[in-house]
Amino acid sequence: QVLLVESGGGLAQGGDSMKLSCAASGGTFIYYAIGWFRQAPGKEREFVAAVSRTGGSTTIADSGKGRFSVSRDNAKKTVYLQMNELRPEDTAVYFCAAKRNAYPSGSYYPQASDYDYWGQGTSVTVSS
Repeated sequence: QVLLVESGGGLAQGGDSMKLSCAASGGTFIYYAIGWFRQAPGKEREFVAAVSRTGGSTTIADSGKGRFSVSRDNAKKTVYLQMNELRPEDTAVYFCAAKRNAYPSGSYYPQASDYDYWGQGTSVTVSS
């Protein structure tokens, strides 16, 4: 079992950058593919980004393409979500999630139902 803790959220203005971290403990981190999701008030949770076990494959939701990137440092058991050119519509609670035994190693998963473990989330608020 893996425990995920997000950090790095806070207040930002439109156009700012913010880097979220997802730190894992327990389990063998390299066996897990990681995803980022967000949920805005009154809205359903939506996919943001995902990275494969090795970090070699990533995908970004259309809402973040050109602005967001995802990466991982397996030695530090941490996944990062770099968000640039933030917009008010990026305001949400951001969650990271882990899928165990992801295979093939280059696979990433944009569906929330694929994930086995979730963090508690970190709040991001972007003002105009």
